[in-house]
Amino acid sequence: MAQGTGSINSDYKDWEWSDDAGERARLLQSPSVETVPKNSESQGNSLGATSALGAVFIVVNAALGAGLLNFPAAFSMAGGVAAGIALQMCMLIFIIGGLVILAYCSQASNERTYQEVVWAVCGKVPGVLCEVAIAVYTFGTCIAFLIIIGDQEDKIIAALVKEPEEVGSSHWYTDRKFTISITAFLLILPLSIPKEIGFQKYASSLSVIGTWYVTAVIIIKYIWPDKELVPVEIPTSPSTWTAVFNAMPTICFGFQCHVSSVPVFNSMKQPEVKTWGAVVTAAMVIALFVYTGTGVCGFLTFGAGVEQDVLMSYPSNDIPVALARAFIILCVLTSYPILHFCGRAVLEGLWLRYTGVTVEEDVVRERRRRLLQTISWFLLTLLLALFIPDIGKVISVIGGLAACFIFVFPGLCLIQAKLSEIQETRAISWWAQVSYGVFMVTLGAFIFGQTTANAIFVDLTA
Repeated sequence: MAQGTGSINSDYKDWEWSDDAGERARLLQSPSVETVPKNSESQGNSLGATSALGAVFIVVNAALGAGLLNFPAAFSMAGGVAAGIALQMCMLIFIIGGLVILAYCSQASNERTYQEVVWAVCGKVPGVLCEVAIAVYTFGTCIAFLIIIGDQEDKIIAALVKEPEEVGSSHWYTDRKFTISITAFLLILPLSIPKEIGFQKYASSLSVIGTWYVTAVIIIKYIWPDKELVPVEIPTSPSTWTAVFNAMPTICFGFQCHVSSVPVFNSMKQPEVKTWGAVVTAAMVIALFVYTGTGVCGFLTFGAGVEQDVLMSYPSNDIPVALARAFIILCVLTSYPILHFCGRAVLEGLWLRYTGVTVEEDVVRERRRRLLQTISWFLLTLLLALFIPDIGKVISVIGGLAACFIFVFPGLCLIQAKLSEIQETRAISWWAQVSYGVFMVTLGAFIFGQTTANAIFVDLTA
């Protein structure tokens, strides 16, 4: 995409924006990405330290996560292997396109985080909507993480106490609500309180190992199934033509790494759009193989009866699967504080923008407000996780929001960036890029509206 001469939307300074107040909003970036200070980069004195290969693995790390547990159920909803793979391939074109657009707009606006790019390129209203969407998305993801912990602990405890799963446990200390609560209070809350979470970046490697191990177990279990596994019905077409859209939230949730992509791009030794295009294409292809392997093999193993969390479909006494459950628990235990940190940073940035208070003036009250935000966030997510036992219900909602990060905001940024260019004549390529941006916004709005409406309708009629 050629960059014309012009200026990006100037109402970024609304709400009495100041550099000091804006610094808090810049906290929303991957803790594993080291970037240079914004003012240094703008002067051209320094570049990032991440190689292209390193950026590939950081993006893969950002994309892969506990969302892969829902992919077999998504294939079932889509109507089989062919429909599921075709849907992923079609959406992958726009997923990669959105990542490239964000890098292009980051260069044009000289901003280093997702929400700052939206603020600078699109203006105040889309910027605020973006930050609110990030806060809601991270909040919902934290709920999903707690549900996953409860799902896996149910199976592990059932194996340890050797009680029949269909009967359920009669002991208070094995009750799902108790196990989730005690795990959350003892492990998650202490990790969520600190002001900075740089130490969490060392746990990311374990998360990657865990997701790869889960995929390997699901594939092996399909190739060499358990002898007691009963043959299942394998759907080859969706139940209705609209059912295929129900798989979209899972795909969006799984491939959504766009929020953390802008800091990754700016951390590269050579932050060029062309190089970044190759980086994200390689990363998304790797993620595609992982998600497809999990989705296809999990779906073919259990068919239409697969659980929303595929590991719940396996027996409790399966040792390799039990180890996969332990990896997933470890993954979400370390991921919850990171997602909470991102959501808290956005809320903090909104607060400082709205009040116009600088970071230096707010130091005294920051700790008290951080504790209040953290405890409120933690208790609300825990309460909702205790009474929403189905991870599919949560993903159906936050997956729609993920579509906004993948389609809507990048599309808006592309449209506004191209409209900001000062050109005497507008070539066919200019019109093609604007049309592409309009199509992305339309598609993202459709996915968000359809999946959100469907999630609400299902919940109300359940």
